[in-house]
Amino acid sequence: MRKIFIFLTITALGSMSYGQLSPAITSWLQNTTETGSYYMAGNSSLIPNNILVNCQKVEYSADYVYVNATGVPAYPTGPFQDGNPSQAQDQAGLYRIPLNPQENTGALIETNPGKIGLFINGVALYDYRDGVAWNPTSNNICGGPGNPMCPGGPGASQAWNRDAIPAERAGFDCSKGHPAMGDYHHHQNPSAFKLDLNVISTVCNLYDADGLYTLDSATHSPLIGFAYDGFPIYGAYGYKNSDGSGGITRIKSGYQLRNITSRTTWADGTDVDDGPDVDATYFLGYFREDYEFISNPAEEDYLDEHNGRFCVTPEYPNGTYAYFATVDENWNSAYPYVVGPTFYGVAENRSVASITETTTVYTSSTNVVENIFDELNLNIFPNPSSDLIAIQVDGLLHENLEIELLDMTGKKIKYTTMREGSTISYFDVQTVYEGTYLLSVRKGKDVYTQKILIKRN
Repeated sequence: MRKIFIFLTITALGSMSYGQLSPAITSWLQNTTETGSYYMAGNSSLIPNNILVNCQKVEYSADYVYVNATGVPAYPTGPFQDGNPSQAQDQAGLYRIPLNPQENTGALIETNPGKIGLFINGVALYDYRDGVAWNPTSNNICGGPGNPMCPGGPGASQAWNRDAIPAERAGFDCSKGHPAMGDYHHHQNPSAFKLDLNVISTVCNLYDADGLYTLDSATHSPLIGFAYDGFPIYGAYGYKNSDGSGGITRIKSGYQLRNITSRTTWADGTDVDDGPDVDATYFLGYFREDYEFISNPAEEDYLDEHNGRFCVTPEYPNGTYAYFATVDENWNSAYPYVVGPTFYGVAENRSVASITETTTVYTSSTNVVENIFDELNLNIFPNPSSDLIAIQVDGLLHENLEIELLDMTGKKIKYTTMREGSTISYFDVQTVYEGTYLLSVRKGKDVYTQKILIKRN
């Protein structure tokens, strides 16, 4: 089925004011009514999972924000075409994020396998690795499903650790995520494969979904999460200069692939157990240790060894240390992807069993801006449409949008909701008569209407 896209660019959604409360309190996407959906391999129809999406409750004290979340996103998940039998499951998570994060001035704190942060929709952020490494004794990979155990057992330090992003690409869904024993997570920029400038996965062709936000090279990317040291995470674009000047640019990783053909030492010269030679199977970039950090002190749009920098952002006009979800010039994920391989701040496991201090419950504001359509640019192509209409929001959607397809008398033909934490909604118009219709997008009392033409070829 041919797909026709209507692009709605809403730039005002990311620039909101919440008084004196920290963005670490106000940025979470809260929901207590909407449930999620998923795909099964071989079936391109969505299946309800009856699990609440996004975050269900946010509370805060003087020092911490507490987030209750299922770990299930508003966008569809699955299928995972590498044989992963799991689906996204309710994690019933409670996370305690510090409101006053501190720089780590001691020994470097490495990111760990598993959760190292939380996106604002309650979905987990994992680091670069997938638990698979190289066993120099057996000269084969170890760890992970179906492989022999690595020396020292799970979690033991290994010289050559596999990078999940290239190695597990076949197992990521359209939104670039997958589950580990039901814990759905992203290792990388949470934007759909199909929206990259160079599309490197075809999973969206059969199992269409979106992501937490869409990249926009003209605007500062939204705040999309917090690392386990408490510092914020932004999307791929920011101010070129750390003081907020210089215009908008793609914020770049300071890491690059090493110029090696054999794996005998790390980038700092440390002699380690040999890994496999670089070849078609174990290509350069297969292991995290294939990268080296190159400092770029004269270029403020390059990040430090933790994949962050101190800078001004829309939510932090006085400046903050912030991580960025790095991508290359084709918008494909770029190592170290979000956070790592070490934290800038003092990090620890932020999952807690209960709240043991007095807190205030935070209720999301519904009056984000006077009119969210003040800066909306609508681009319809091609027009007319014959079978499918897609409505996409650039940036990050903080509130539901109600979308209607109306005939010229105002009669409702079709209706859908674009939910916060998602970016795309669709109308199938194959059974709609030819003619001129109105596409109405509503948020509260604000309405944007655009004429469209449905015509069969």
